[in-house]
Amino acid sequence: MENYFDKQAKELYIKASEIINTHSMLKANRANEKFEVDIPKDFKDEFFSLVDKVSLSLMEEKDNFYGYFLFQMSREIRFDISSPTGVNFKGAKYVIYFNPIIFLTLNIEQMESTIKHEIYHIVSMHLVRAKELKGKYSTLAINMAMDIVVNKYLNNLPPYATTLEWVNLKYSLKLEPYEPFEYYVEKIQTELDLLEEDEDGEEDDSDKYGTIETDYRPEKTHDIWEESDDIDERTLREFTEKFIDSSQKGKIPTHLENMIAALKNSKGELPWNLYLSRLMGTVENNKKKTITRRNRRQPNRLDLRGELRSHKAEIAVAIDISGSISDEEFKQAIKEVLNIVKNYNHEITIIECDSEIRRVYKAKNIKDIKDRVKIGGGTKFTPVFEYANNKKINLLVYFTDGKGENKLQVIPRGYKVLWVISGNGDKLSLREHYGAVKKLSKVETKDDILEINDIRNDGYSMNSQAPIL
Repeated sequence: MENYFDKQAKELYIKASEIINTHSMLKANRANEKFEVDIPKDFKDEFFSLVDKVSLSLMEEKDNFYGYFLFQMSREIRFDISSPTGVNFKGAKYVIYFNPIIFLTLNIEQMESTIKHEIYHIVSMHLVRAKELKGKYSTLAINMAMDIVVNKYLNNLPPYATTLEWVNLKYSLKLEPYEPFEYYVEKIQTELDLLEEDEDGEEDDSDKYGTIETDYRPEKTHDIWEESDDIDERTLREFTEKFIDSSQKGKIPTHLENMIAALKNSKGELPWNLYLSRLMGTVENNKKKTITRRNRRQPNRLDLRGELRSHKAEIAVAIDISGSISDEEFKQAIKEVLNIVKNYNHEITIIECDSEIRRVYKAKNIKDIKDRVKIGGGTKFTPVFEYANNKKINLLVYFTDGKGENKLQVIPRGYKVLWVISGNGDKLSLREHYGAVKKLSKVETKDDILEINDIRNDGYSMNSQAPIL
């Protein structure tokens, strides 16, 4: 027997259909004009009355965090979003948007899940994360990667939801669960490139205003994030913490608790290992030529070969062996780097250097790491950068106490740089760093063997946090 909630949802769906039909007729008669959908006040009142029932249901649940979080958000109706719900940050608060045509086809459990879905994106700081990767990867790859990460923690998903299982089946992949956001982006983008699909996942937005979206489209699900107020990451994090503090009225899921703790402890500055994890998602793989794909810039030039992403990027890890970094710091740091990089199938080159390069070798796992050369002496940074400039390096991570030259004799070319200062070090002696500088002392050692879970519970990607049943 149909309950009152389902009946109300069906009646609202009929009214929503009438609204968009009226809009479409007006649009047809005024083809050259752009105007938004006119939503009657009585429809808004009835629709948000139904949303209030969903909110109340969330508050009555054992983990009522989501209900209290939703209570603080502004609410708006948008017929031009291609998902049941969407979020952005405007006017010093988070705003959740509903597309009634898509939202009202769900049952109450699915409605709850799509609201939780948006809150997970917020707590994971995905609004910032997606912006960092935009332009490096396609919109479709980024959207699917983010949704894989958050949907792994949700039940009662809509039938069209982007899940790990769906992506694996559609693209014949073997993606592992509970991996970081960047891992999924890289793997999905590589497959999209191979399939020669549209990398941008974009369509003509010249008639954006008044456009009606009636179906879920993964390449456009987070377009509304672009309308957020221009705000720096630190300020957005502070607002997010306030929302979280006001929402913690009872017990919350363990993985969500870990994310919140990591978000609060970061204080806007990531420890070096988490910064490296984020940086890995922005590292451009080397390109390889292919005769099966036309050149994108000049598709009519059949003599030019196209490019595909290679499966590996070159990561160089330089170690200052002048005696400034202890063996314990060295071993721990290398374990952390290997654990982070292994998810991307990239190659690591170890460079041991003091005043000159003493040894260079490849490493795939901790067993490949050799005991450091014991020579001692002064420190020069330039030899490592001279080496990197002559190789196809994509990222250089340099572990040092920071004491060396004041100026590099060569300028880094074509790769990113991360300096990691040892616990005994103070600051980097170089006037021009050419990259980020982090402190090694921020890493916590729990035991001799560091598993991926030890370094991945950062709350930025909801990664490596399998739910505890």
